[in-house]
Amino acid sequence: MATNKKQPLNQICLIRLSALGDCCHALAVIENIQRSSPKTKITWIIGKTEHQLFKDIKGVEFIVADKKKLFESFFKIKKELRGKYFDVLLNMHASFSANLISLAIKAKKKIGFDKDRARDLQNLFCNEYIPPIKNQHVVDGMLEFVKYINLDSNAKWTPLILEPEEGFAKEYIHSNKITCLISPCSSQRYGDQYNRSWSINNFAALIKYLIKLENLQIIMTGGNSPPEKAYSKEFDALFGNNILNLIGKTSIREMAALIKHSNLIISPDSGPAHIATIMGKPVIGLYAMSNPKRSGPYNSDEWLINKYDQALKVFMNKSPKEVKFGQKIKQPEAMDLIETRDVIEKVERLIKHQS
Repeated sequence: MATNKKQPLNQICLIRLSALGDCCHALAVIENIQRSSPKTKITWIIGKTEHQLFKDIKGVEFIVADKKKLFESFFKIKKELRGKYFDVLLNMHASFSANLISLAIKAKKKIGFDKDRARDLQNLFCNEYIPPIKNQHVVDGMLEFVKYINLDSNAKWTPLILEPEEGFAKEYIHSNKITCLISPCSSQRYGDQYNRSWSINNFAALIKYLIKLENLQIIMTGGNSPPEKAYSKEFDALFGNNILNLIGKTSIREMAALIKHSNLIISPDSGPAHIATIMGKPVIGLYAMSNPKRSGPYNSDEWLINKYDQALKVFMNKSPKEVKFGQKIKQPEAMDLIETRDVIEKVERLIKHQS
C-alpha cells in the first residue's frame, strides 16, 4: 500500500506502450502528476504509433519503443537511460514487452498491477503493486498508480493541441452544422473472431436516417485495414457525396483533430472512442462484446448502448456475476443485438441535449 507521507519525486518513468485507447487512459496519470507535482520530470516509454498522437505534450520526455523490434528497442532504451535513476517506475502495461523493457530502467520503486490484473508474470518484474480493487474501469485502475504515490488522482484530460492538423480538420468541418463523426470499425488486434465492429448493413441503415436530418454533417473516419477498406467502399457506393468519407485518408493526428472539432462521435470499442474522451466529446459507444463498465468511453455513460449483459446471456448463458469483470464475448454476431433504433434514439437525445 501507499506510504503514509509524500516523498519528493524528482524523476518518474512510466511505461504504457499501447494501445491507443489505453494510452489515452494513461494520459490522465500524466496530467495528475503534472498538476500535483509540477517539478517532477516525467519520462514516458511509449509505442511508435501512439507516440505520433501524444508527442507534443509539454513537460514529458518520450522514449519510443518498437514492439516489432523488441530486443533492439530494449538495448536502445538501456543505452539512452544509462546513468539515469528514477524515484519511481510506473509499469502500467502488464505484458511481456513492457516487462522486458522495465529491466532497462533503474528505479528505487517499480510499481505494477496487483496480481489479479498483472499478466505475463509482471509481479516478478516489480517490487511494489497497486491495491487489488475489483471491477474497476481501466481509467480508475490506472489512477490507482497516482494514488499509490500519494498524488491527487482525478479523471480529467486537457484536450490535445494538434498543429497543423487542426487546420486540416477545420477545412472539412462546417461550423454552421452539427458534425457527427463515425468511426465504424473496432481494433483488429484480436483477429476476426473478436471483431467488435457493428455491421456494414447496420451502419448503412443508420446513415440513411442521419442524412435526412437538417444541419447534420456526417464524417466517416478510420484506417487502412482490409475491413475498413471494405466498409469505405460500400459507403461510397451507397451514399456518395451525402457523407464525407475519410476512411484511410487521414493520419492518426488528423483523425484526432477531426474528433476534437466534431460535436458527437459514434464508435464501437476502439481507439477513436477514447480519443474523443480526452477531447471532451460525447461518444455514442456501441458495446456488446466487451464490458463498457470496464473499457467504455469514460465520461459517456449516458450515451452508451450497452448490450453486454444481454450478449452474455445469449452467447454464454451467463450473467455478469458468473464471469470475470473483463470477460470478452468472442461471437461477432453479438454486435447485432444493437439495433439501428437504439443508436437513432441516442443521436436524437444527444443533439437535443447539446442544443
